[in-house]
Amino acid sequence: MFTFLEYQLTEQNFIQKLKEGKQSAFSQLLDDYQQKVFSTCISFVPNKEDAEDIAQEVFLEVFKSISKFKGNSKLSTWIYRIATNKCLEFIRKKNTKKRFAFMQSIMGNEIPFDKTNYFTEFKHPGILLENKEKSETIFRAINTLPESQKVIFTLAKIDGKSYQEIVEITGRSLSSVESIMFRAKKSLKEKLANFYKDDNI
Repeated sequence: MFTFLEYQLTEQNFIQKLKEGKQSAFSQLLDDYQQKVFSTCISFVPNKEDAEDIAQEVFLEVFKSISKFKGNSKLSTWIYRIATNKCLEFIRKKNTKKRFAFMQSIMGNEIPFDKTNYFTEFKHPGILLENKEKSETIFRAINTLPESQKVIFTLAKIDGKSYQEIVEITGRSLSSVESIMFRAKKSLKEKLANFYKDDNI
């Protein structure tokens, strides 16, 4: 087992190799984080293809920005922060496209309605739900939350991050995270009244 100091020295050495562009370090980074980053992405965007695309963008951003990484947080925290931001960017763009399509339909330039089911991935380790319809309803409800609530609820309840990890990823205080989480759960319980009549959220 590493002591904390040994862990710090090992991580600093690894980060230095990344900054030097060592291929072996980038391969190790992918081995260590590929599945974890994908897991975070699919927590926010429950569609396998899109989550994979976002995960690729995350690693491209990591490779591009590692030289600017100052080490003020753990490498893993920095990577999860990038992943969360990339997911939010994707969701914002998707919602903008939806609004544009809605405006087109109002103006008479109706585009074909996409009947494909976007919510394709319900085998995420953080989700144990009874059926696909219920899963889709919950994801749609989460997506209607204010961004701060969406981030904290998703990281905690879907991705399985601890409150301390969420504090590090978001830069918020523990009391702020707890307060936002309380509001998110309250809001979701109201939205999902027909599906959830207990305290399992």
